[in-house]
Amino acid sequence: MAHREEFETTDVVICGCGPTGAMLSAYLGQMSIRNVVLEKHDEITTDPRGIALDEDGIRLLQGVGIYQSIYTEIGSCMGRFQFVGGTDSNLDKKPFAEINLEMTQGTGHVGFLCHKQPAMEKHLRIAMASSEFCELRSGCTIDYLSEDGDWTYCRYSDAQGSRKQVRSRFFIGADGKTGFTRKHYLESRGIKMEQAHRAFYDETWVALNWKISLPNEKTHPDFPLWSLGYTPEQVYDLFFPVSFRFLCNPTRPAVCGRFGLPSDRLWRFEFVVLKDEDGEEMAQPEMIKKVVFPYITHPGTRYGLKQDITYPEDCIKVLRSRPFRFAARSCNRWSHGRVVLCGDAAHVFPPFGGQGIASGFRDAISLAWRLALLCRPQPFGPSYHDKVLSAWYLERKQQLERSLSTTIQNGQFVTESNPIKIFLRDWYFFLIRLIPWLCRSQFDGRNEMVQYKYSAGMPFIPEYSGGLCLPQVYCKAVDRPAGDVLFTDDVIFGPHKKGLFQLLVYLKSLSELTQAREEISDIEDISKGELHLEEVTFIVEDMQCNPSEAAGQDLSSVFRLANGEEFSNSPLCHRRPKALRYDPYYLGNELRGSRFVIARPDRFTFAACDNKEDLKSAALGVVAYLQGGDIRYY
Repeated sequence: MAHREEFETTDVVICGCGPTGAMLSAYLGQMSIRNVVLEKHDEITTDPRGIALDEDGIRLLQGVGIYQSIYTEIGSCMGRFQFVGGTDSNLDKKPFAEINLEMTQGTGHVGFLCHKQPAMEKHLRIAMASSEFCELRSGCTIDYLSEDGDWTYCRYSDAQGSRKQVRSRFFIGADGKTGFTRKHYLESRGIKMEQAHRAFYDETWVALNWKISLPNEKTHPDFPLWSLGYTPEQVYDLFFPVSFRFLCNPTRPAVCGRFGLPSDRLWRFEFVVLKDEDGEEMAQPEMIKKVVFPYITHPGTRYGLKQDITYPEDCIKVLRSRPFRFAARSCNRWSHGRVVLCGDAAHVFPPFGGQGIASGFRDAISLAWRLALLCRPQPFGPSYHDKVLSAWYLERKQQLERSLSTTIQNGQFVTESNPIKIFLRDWYFFLIRLIPWLCRSQFDGRNEMVQYKYSAGMPFIPEYSGGLCLPQVYCKAVDRPAGDVLFTDDVIFGPHKKGLFQLLVYLKSLSELTQAREEISDIEDISKGELHLEEVTFIVEDMQCNPSEAAGQDLSSVFRLANGEEFSNSPLCHRRPKALRYDPYYLGNELRGSRFVIARPDRFTFAACDNKEDLKSAALGVVAYLQGGDIRYY
């Protein structure tokens, strides 16, 4: 081994440039933290693996500056989740339950995006490349990792076969459930995957991706629907309907639906491998025909014809057909010294909730700002590192448990085989449809914002409503009435801002601005530069406010709420559903009267309070935490 002074030096090394590693790198770049990403593959895989991303995931893509590409290149709104019962292979059967994912959520986004993972990874890498602090090295294979009290030391072979060495303050394993970091380094140090939820789940499924082309009268003159006047697009819609379906077949549960852009014509079908079957065998073409093709075969009687009609097989290109073992597992610890796991390296999900990539994204942004803190010039001892990182994964495990509960509940709908439970389930959903307000609460698809439960070392003040995921709404600049509609995240956490934490002031009317500025000026000295008062964002609830109400004041950081119609008519709504049932007052309602909010970069509140004395106390807590002290002392 070479002398350690011969190692190249950087702040963070990230092993793996999948979605989690790329997201982490991009956010570290925003925070001016130098990072090197080592990826074993030369190019982005063309295999569309994950296809679903929830509202948090969309929000975090927005946060790295690629929102404009989401609906033009990456994917489209998933529309609806339909739960379909019975054993018949009928994609047009009326569902017993349906969740509308087009509703605007507490993040300002729709419930789910059905995406092309390769396109998403491409744009994440573009975000990385836009920062001078991020460097991606492809075709690299790691064969050595060690650490001491100050550094981690990594040795790898690059794409040309040359041996390279790099040391970093932290080494992040974002290399998946079978990657180098956990399997070859951390498992021998006591870190291992364990069951992550009280409801055990461990099954093999086959995941199938098809790219569909359109038949027409020239290529398929004998296809019987032409004589009935159907067009190629109509035929495609008949056999591959829009909504995403959970096929609750007690004999063989399955999930299917379109993904990517509508013009891509991509279709996913996943089905369970039964106990007496072999996963590799079930992924073969002859078994796919037995299991999947009945769903794209229609009885002729539906069209007044004698023969059954199957979508032309030569219009189907198989992009993947592979078995996967799905489980709900999480590591007992996610860090050891200066080596940290995130994404699939730290936890794995069953396929029913689209939470795999989204959870990795949440890991990435919540880890990024902590690494930015720990890479500061002032010396932090190992005990402080351990406190920060252990609080990080304890927070994340709370949200992981919530996501797993939803995922497993969806899985129970899909895989239930007990006839009595199926009967009760179907009658339950039939009855609640008769009660409009209950039906809306069950099926509008909207989620409550996450609220962390405090435990020692977590970076928020529970007495001041800390630990709440900060809602995102729409806004407009007060001094530019004809200006664009904006996301509140983009004005609160803009990439030009230097403060690690940001101060948001929520006002009922513009007339409160002068007093609010006087009150926050009192914390300038005690914040010791940790809160940049020149970066404070003011949000005014009154959508009819007039700039003349604050004549003579600087309004460049003052924004008023925007309504759903304004958003729906703005470029931000291009190719996504309009702001259905959007509540512009959701942010204020969740803050419950708090005027001052100290927000962490991961979109969670450090503290929220309604008077300047509590704000001073919260500011002292910020200084204490960011400089290595105990928050709760204040």
